[in-house]
Amino acid sequence: MADLLLVLLAVFAGLALMVTVLERFASPVSPQRMRQLQRWLVPLVGLMLVLSLVDFYVG
Repeated sequence: MADLLLVLLAVFAGLALMVTVLERFASPVSPQRMRQLQRWLVPLVGLMLVLSLVDFYVG
C-alpha cells in the first residue's frame, strides 16, 4: 500500500511540474494550427475507440 501511495505521489508531482513549466514557457497555438490538429484528432480518437472495442470482444 505504501508503494502505491509513493507511485501516486510521484505521478502527481510530475504532472504538477509539467503543468507549471508548460504554462510558463509554452507559446500560444495559432487558430490555424488548432484546426489542423483537430482535423486529425477526431478521426484518431474514433479509430482508437473502434480498435478498443475490437480488442475487448476478440481478446
